[in-house]
Amino acid sequence: MKKYILSFALAFISFTAFAQTDYEKIMTEKIAKIETSKTPEDFQTLANDFQRIGSKESSQWLPAYYAALASVQKGRVLMRTGNMQEMDAIASQAEKYLATAQNLAGADNAEIHLLRKMAFSLRMMVNPQQRYMTDGMRAAEELNVAEKLDPANPRIALIKAEDTYFTPEQYGGSKTKGIEQFKDALAKFNAYKPKTALDPNWGKAEAEYFISLPEEKAK
Repeated sequence: MKKYILSFALAFISFTAFAQTDYEKIMTEKIAKIETSKTPEDFQTLANDFQRIGSKESSQWLPAYYAALASVQKGRVLMRTGNMQEMDAIASQAEKYLATAQNLAGADNAEIHLLRKMAFSLRMMVNPQQRYMTDGMRAAEELNVAEKLDPANPRIALIKAEDTYFTPEQYGGSKTKGIEQFKDALAKFNAYKPKTALDPNWGKAEAEYFISLPEEKAK
């Protein structure tokens, strides 16, 4: 009897290890696509893929996190083309994913607070003048929480640099100051070590891109 119990236990451990390896493999493949995706459709497909992974791996917070990230990136692509019609719906979907991620990871997760900041920023950009005191302030609050939780996080420095770079000078922004902040973000990227191979590690290429811009374009 003990022999059968031992055999069953070993088989269960092997199955669990196989399932975990399979999860890590598919997550690694999908995460890599975040850096190469370009269109809103690409990011929507990724969000759907991560959502399906999360429905199977219901104890893992990262699938929901990456579904939210893909949704936010979809919104950012649309925003750059001036297409603001879907922005509220996209932000709402990202926030639903982030609620799931936070339920699993806990409230003290800087990466989740940073994405929530980005989702509020998408909402604000629909009408900055009307929404700055609501969504804009919420975005700032989430960024402050994220920075307190993880001040060395390079993605926080990256988003702060973006805010400075794209905000008009009359409202406190500066492309020159933004570039300096991108350099600070890059230094943090070079020093930062994710907790696991699947943990958030995006953003370095964006910092490098802005730093590489010719000086006249950065003014």
